[in-house]
Amino acid sequence: MDQISFRREVRESDVGEVRRLAEATGFFSTPEVEVAGELVLERLGKGPASGYHFLLAENYRGEVLGYSCFGPIPCTRFSFDLYWIIVHPQTQGLGLGKRLMAASEAQIATLGGTRAYIETSSQSLYHPTRRFYERCGYTLEAVLKDFYAPGDDKHIYCKSW
Repeated sequence: MDQISFRREVRESDVGEVRRLAEATGFFSTPEVEVAGELVLERLGKGPASGYHFLLAENYRGEVLGYSCFGPIPCTRFSFDLYWIIVHPQTQGLGLGKRLMAASEAQIATLGGTRAYIETSSQSLYHPTRRFYERCGYTLEAVLKDFYAPGDDKHIYCKSW
């Protein structure tokens, strides 16, 4: 994990890479995987005006091992959504997620952000995800009951700097 670099510009090949990573986690439905790729296409087509920013974590061979997607929340001054942060399951637990989160937060700060919001499911499958956010300094700000489906609440986390 020492020879990881972060790339901000997306390429056409990243559409497939992002979908591959989202699918590999086993957490996301087919429509969600498709949305992840569509955000790359949106960025490719509109550039920064899309409102989507990416960081792609690559090893020394140029293989994408993880990525994040974030953007400013419309009608706010300093708030950003962290839409996606994914690390390939084979490289989880090695610190890449924390490095990717820190690099994403630094990029958000460079873009003028002072806080980031992350939302996730209350399902037990997402327990490790929620613990990761908490270990990265995010606090649970709200729970929206039955948001995704009956018994599947939306948890909204926030971190300010």
